[in-house]
Amino acid sequence: MNTTVETILNHRSIRKFKSEKLTKDQIHTIVKAAQQASTSSHVMAYTIIGITDENLKAELSAVSGQPYVKDNGHLFVFCGDLNRIYQQASIEEQSQMQESMESTEQFIVTTIDAALAAQNASVAAESMGLGICFLGSLRNDITRVSNLLKLPEHVIPLFGLAVGYPDQDPEIKPRLPLEVVYQENEYATDKQHALIRDFDNQLTSYYQNRSSNTRTDTWTEQMIRKYSHPIRMDVTPFMKDKKFNKR
Repeated sequence: MNTTVETILNHRSIRKFKSEKLTKDQIHTIVKAAQQASTSSHVMAYTIIGITDENLKAELSAVSGQPYVKDNGHLFVFCGDLNRIYQQASIEEQSQMQESMESTEQFIVTTIDAALAAQNASVAAESMGLGICFLGSLRNDITRVSNLLKLPEHVIPLFGLAVGYPDQDPEIKPRLPLEVVYQENEYATDKQHALIRDFDNQLTSYYQNRSSNTRTDTWTEQMIRKYSHPIRMDVTPFMKDKKFNKR
């Protein structure tokens, strides 16, 4: 096994960082790694905003409800971005582009492009001895985040990425069995219940024996709770207001 695969397989979300800030060289290396991710039709439909203003980080932390949004080595916010393309076009061309840019297809393109870039950034950061945590919690008040970052139409905040020097050493959290997530030729359900039941038992043991935040829980119970209580329902109208996912 090579060191890249080892880095990926040893991933843990880090939620407590030392106070040391990333250097400009580290930040630029992480961003350059993000830029080398695959991208649909060379669109590169994302912008990465680095948050260096401590007051702004505090505001974003308040939206998230998580202290590690503020207390980290560097905070990146990944945005889906079709604005830069739109701005290159004439008024006539913008009118011709509108239907395509407002489609669900292009919304998917921006989210995939941003996610691929962020995963590259994460692997790069972890290979440098840093820790990372993805921050979907910035969508707790997506309009507030958009306003704080002064995002124009055709730009949406998707998630944050906290990066820094780890100040904790959490255990690796179990993942679903390979046989559940990887299937050949067709979608199969016949074995999933038994495999997931075994995974629930494994995850319960993990929660009960990990070094912090112990509890009794299963993956199945977590997912049923999650999808029984809708959250962030303001995201859909926000996206449409930003000229995304309207068609």
